[in-house]
Amino acid sequence: MEKIKKIVVIGPESTGKSSLCEALSKHYQTIWCREYAREYLIENGKDYSYHDLLSIAKGQIALEENCIKEVREIGGAKGQNLENSLLDNLSDFLSSRLLFIDTDMYVMKVWCEYVFNRCHNFILEEIASRKYDLYLLCDTDLPWVADELREYPDEHSRKELFEIYLDILVNQEVPFSIINGQDNMRIANAIKVLEELFIIH
Repeated sequence: MEKIKKIVVIGPESTGKSSLCEALSKHYQTIWCREYAREYLIENGKDYSYHDLLSIAKGQIALEENCIKEVREIGGAKGQNLENSLLDNLSDFLSSRLLFIDTDMYVMKVWCEYVFNRCHNFILEEIASRKYDLYLLCDTDLPWVADELREYPDEHSRKELFEIYLDILVNQEVPFSIINGQDNMRIANAIKVLEELFIIH
């Protein structure tokens, strides 16, 4: 069975990560893994501690594992009928093997170090062991939109965090692409990257 392709969307806050994940999952008729931190902070309050970030990291991993299992089930159901399908349905099968992930342990590492100047070993170990197929780094060309959980409205912090993420991605082996553009153009740019890398439509 076709291997699940795991695409992680990262970047500074208010750069459209969740919206991009949702749009891509709809386009490819698959699912996306939400950012666990929002759920955790809404439930427990936004005055988080260093220990809270470990709980958030573990919750994110658990959520991701559940989503991987769900994608396998979706792909398995479609794969059962693949033998007698037309070639057009092959693309549908392949796209069902995509999982879009809003946030991973790189984000947790940056968050820990940016706020607390240290990082939990659990996060570092997960970075070393977990495998992904593509990173989409959201650019800061979208305006910052305030909400109760966002912390860095100033342009300097946004640019600084973007450069931190870019430095991480440059120094690892998984392919990555910077995604910019407004509204539908941002989505179209991401789709183009996916089509070129995974040969899907």
